[in-house]
Amino acid sequence: QVQLVESGGGLVQAGGSLRLSCAASGSIFSAYTMGWYRQAPGKQREFVARITLSGNTNYADSVKGRFTISRDKAKNTVDLQMNSLKPEETAVYYCNALRPLRTDLWGKGTLVTVAS
Repeated sequence: QVQLVESGGGLVQAGGSLRLSCAASGSIFSAYTMGWYRQAPGKQREFVARITLSGNTNYADSVKGRFTISRDKAKNTVDLQMNSLKPEETAVYYCNALRPLRTDLWGKGTLVTVAS
């Protein structure tokens, strides 16, 4: 059963911007810290950004200052604004809901391709 659905991926030129969105059910959105992760070809999935219920944010050092994570409570979405994208950031981007003492929830991902 799909509870998190990512959208907004696509092809963008290096230096360009893209906005990703993660749609969640209200019960999920209102209960957990949520975040974005990415997995580049041949590499491990890595943390990108997260946002708590209180709106506190945290970013990977590599994206700090360029990416912004936010919650849209009216739409039950968690968005990731990505600016100044680099070719090495080509990856499948995944939405995550952190569930302590339970299995975390993951979307199926959306592909972001940054062309040089």
